[in-house]
Amino acid sequence: MADAIKVLLVDDHQVVRRGLRTFLEVQDDIEVVGEAADGAEGVARAEELKPDVVLMDVKMPGMDGVDALRKLRELANPARVLIVTSFTEQRTVIPALRAGAAGYVYKDVDPDALAGAIRSVHAGHILLQPEVAGALLSQEEANSGQGRAGSLTEREREVLGLIADGRSNREIARALVLSEKTVKTHVSNILMKLDLADRTQAALWAVRHGVTG
Repeated sequence: MADAIKVLLVDDHQVVRRGLRTFLEVQDDIEVVGEAADGAEGVARAEELKPDVVLMDVKMPGMDGVDALRKLRELANPARVLIVTSFTEQRTVIPALRAGAAGYVYKDVDPDALAGAIRSVHAGHILLQPEVAGALLSQEEANSGQGRAGSLTEREREVLGLIADGRSNREIARALVLSEKTVKTHVSNILMKLDLADRTQAALWAVRHGVTG
């Protein structure tokens, strides 16, 4: 499965990992490349196995999911992290998203929906529930003033609007007739100018300030 999405499972419950693996292994385009029982092991395995997507639990002994996300960011690991959690409280999910998660699903998610979520975050999309997106917007408001929008070029505003629409770099490149490399440069410039950490924050900023594709 040379073109399959490589997935790493990080959860302290073996039964959960086994259930996820059993389902995902029947997907033609998804390959489970490894497992880990806590955040520290998850980081080490992500560095070793180079997965495309990490399914990460939040509450784990030792290094939890949020700290593992921060460590992966420090290491510039390119894996997209999808939080798989049984916790619905915003105080649990929001720190994970701010630490760099591409989105989250609950552990009772429909199996087909989980596979769809993996494909979506792998394609560069962001998965946020409306109530969590609203909470993140309110938190970012104080740090992301409208005045910063003036520092963006017209092209950067176009790219930002498409990020807010959930488009991947490839889709943005097609829409604007640009190379993916050029789009990546625009995204980096947007994050720098708006003092944002990642695409999730950029998408939320765009929605809050009315920048749409």
